[in-house]
Amino acid sequence: MVLHLVDITKCFGQFVANDCINLQIKSGKIHAILGENGAGKTTLMNIVSGIYQPDSGQIYLQQKSVKITSTHTAIKLGIGMIHQHFMLVPQLSVTENIVLGTGNQWQLNLRKKEADIAALSQTYGLEIDPCAQVGNLPIGIQQRVEILKVLYRQAQLLILDEPTAVLTPTEVKSLIRILKQLAATGKTIIFISHKLEEVMNLCDSVTVLRRGKVVANTNIQNTTSQELATLMVGRDVCLQINKSPGSIGNTVLSVDNLQVVDSRGVTTVRDISFQLRAGEILGIAGVDGNGQRELADAICGLRQIKQGNINYPTLKQNSYNNRIMEVGYIPEDRQKMGLILQFSIAHNLILKFFQKIPFCRWFLLNYPIIKDNAKLAIDDFDIRAISGDIPVSQLSGGNQQKVVLARELAREPQLIIAMQPTRGLDVGATAGVQQKLLAERERGAAILYISTELEEIMAMSDRIAVMYRGEFVTLLDASQATVEEVGLFMGGGEKREGLME
Repeated sequence: MVLHLVDITKCFGQFVANDCINLQIKSGKIHAILGENGAGKTTLMNIVSGIYQPDSGQIYLQQKSVKITSTHTAIKLGIGMIHQHFMLVPQLSVTENIVLGTGNQWQLNLRKKEADIAALSQTYGLEIDPCAQVGNLPIGIQQRVEILKVLYRQAQLLILDEPTAVLTPTEVKSLIRILKQLAATGKTIIFISHKLEEVMNLCDSVTVLRRGKVVANTNIQNTTSQELATLMVGRDVCLQINKSPGSIGNTVLSVDNLQVVDSRGVTTVRDISFQLRAGEILGIAGVDGNGQRELADAICGLRQIKQGNINYPTLKQNSYNNRIMEVGYIPEDRQKMGLILQFSIAHNLILKFFQKIPFCRWFLLNYPIIKDNAKLAIDDFDIRAISGDIPVSQLSGGNQQKVVLARELAREPQLIIAMQPTRGLDVGATAGVQQKLLAERERGAAILYISTELEEIMAMSDRIAVMYRGEFVTLLDASQATVEEVGLFMGGGEKREGLME
């Protein structure tokens, strides 16, 4: 037995994150930890990796009682954790982030380290430029840096918290192959994921948490995806998306010959043209880092365009301030772009509207109304929190995403830009987000749905645009497109015109 947790309990104020957790994980096995958002998975792994200290309970490693008082202690014990929200220094290079804190030499031979990182990345199929500045990399590439950090430290117990949330299907297959190889060599892996298919294909055993308690321990061979989903949320969950035929209305968004450059002056969006109508979901598929973020930012007025036009025919005034109010934007990085972590749930819910009635009167915030608004949002979107006064920094990643969604849909926007809206969400929360967006579609909203999850794009969209190297290489009818066809274009298949209107 490599890891044995006995009666681990952790509280944050009155909130019990982990309630007498007992867990045993065998050496050389891949063990899944499942649970809905806020179930206590990440808190438990933060205890194992030394970030948090338990209020009570014991940790045994190789049958010896250990006290993991810091991340440094965890690393010395051979425990490495890859976090859902990255622990990287944006101003440093890839190599500097990976080697940070690993050596005690007076001089750092950076060129040799860069060569070592390049070789390591090629060995594990996670190729990356070791000299690149991390802050300029797309999220999907930053995830590779986190994975390489743990592999570089040669951890014997690897904890992966939602490691595939930002990877493409091809990258996921590669990662699964790597993890199986690592387990075969005797390394132990704890795999936290909301993607039940991955868990079923990869893991040997699984522990399910719900509201801070263990509700099931079982071998993968003895269960099914549907059973695990039910255990996670405590009720039956429909794993299929039921979408009614859409009623298409007038054009809400028109983009013509759009070009966008990033902060380095590199063109990231190239001559994109399309129209989006009321009651329609246009899905954008593609490998992360092909210009999706820049396109979404430009449409929302957050990034200056180099060339082309973006028009909003249904908006009363085609201005930035009007777009802020009438366009709902769910950004891909909820912590950096979607929320102010130090602010409460209640205040985050009114960030776009705090100067408007009823939240503000005579230049003063109306706190009773703000509090009532938070209570309604918490109930409506199933945000797991005691009250709206809690800082969003204390919420799980999935519950933080629900706060963003609640705010952006609050005033029934005509246009919704949803970028990775279900990233890091459990099966119940994912179904909830998808149903909310489908309800907005039924209401008549136009939705631009950007995701690297191909199956999700296929199920949610009316039309599918495939984005590759900043261009739309094709635009397909979702009802007729196939996974193989879309996957081919995602990998740079020949550009094809079609359905561009």
